[in-house]
Amino acid sequence: MSDKLHFSLVSPERELFAGEVDQVDAPGSEGQFGVLPGHAPFMATLKAGVVVVFEGDKRTRLFVRSGFADVTPQGLTILAEEAIDLIDFDATKSEAALASAKLELESADEDDAKVRLIETISYLEALIASAA
Repeated sequence: MSDKLHFSLVSPERELFAGEVDQVDAPGSEGQFGVLPGHAPFMATLKAGVVVVFEGDKRTRLFVRSGFADVTPQGLTILAEEAIDLIDFDATKSEAALASAKLELESADEDDAKVRLIETISYLEALIASAA
């Protein structure tokens, strides 16, 4: 059994992280979970939240919108709908987008538009809160 876990986080735009790590904590749709080297294989869906990557004393925080986590004997792969390295995150644009979505929701007439706006608001609130 290796003392490191191979971890890869991929979004449609790019591979955001790849390397050998000590542990990864992720926001599962049924609750937070952690993966260590030698973990039993499983798959899980992810909700919006922070993936924390542990490399010795270093912690990397990556926000994922949603996606899937796949633990295999080779390691952990996260396929994210959207992923952001929180070290690079500037909340200003997201706060403006959140205010705009809330205003748009107040005047939305169609149910589909309301559902889309509620999902967007929830995502932006989670993103802003995670960066604080």
